[in-house]
Amino acid sequence: MATVTHSGQRRTPRVAKTNSVFKKIVMAVTGIILVLFLIAHMIGNLHVFQGAKAFNHYSEWLRTFGEPALGYRWFLTALEIILAVAVVLHMWAAISLWRQAKRARPQSYVKKKRVAQSYASRTMRWGGVIIALYVVYHLLDMTFGVANPDGTDSTPYDRLVASFQNPAATIVYVVALILLGMHLRHGIWSATQTLGQSNRRRERTVNAFAITFATLLIAGYLVVPAAVVFGLVD
Repeated sequence: MATVTHSGQRRTPRVAKTNSVFKKIVMAVTGIILVLFLIAHMIGNLHVFQGAKAFNHYSEWLRTFGEPALGYRWFLTALEIILAVAVVLHMWAAISLWRQAKRARPQSYVKKKRVAQSYASRTMRWGGVIIALYVVYHLLDMTFGVANPDGTDSTPYDRLVASFQNPAATIVYVVALILLGMHLRHGIWSATQTLGQSNRRRERTVNAFAITFATLLIAGYLVVPAAVVFGLVD
């Protein structure tokens, strides 16, 4: 966040302010949807500690849930559509807000002062792009198997173990998760501001919650590759 002064600064039109609020709400709501998915996905990953049979059974249950009335894989298909829409809207809102802010400042400021600007907030946009690219690779690796050492005919458990036995894939996964944690921390804090659930008196509490939540969630994801690397899961 930056505090700026400029002799010729103009007031933001009411329509632009309304559009900004709407886009921020879109970002917050879609972000909540994505966070809920991340929690559910992390819990699903932890089934790996129950062994190959339990993990593969869980993966198959996701595909057969609701059969035969609703058909094979209906739940995953519906979930994928919801997540795809949420990601597109989230990125649209983020890019649109960035472009809108840039258009509102066509000239360089006479004076510019950085105030309480964290690394996560400065890298929010590019971090989001990197995370989105990793999600594509992750699907090709874990879901479809085309980028996995064990190939497309392997079980979900075998693909998970094979992927994390590859040092390069594991390092990329860890880096992506660290970026995700930073993105989450800043995103949760921003969402509470947008949805009116925070104020100056509660900023410390909200920030502490955001850091704690992001840390615990990412730790829940990191424990799985760590278990493979140290031979607890094979």
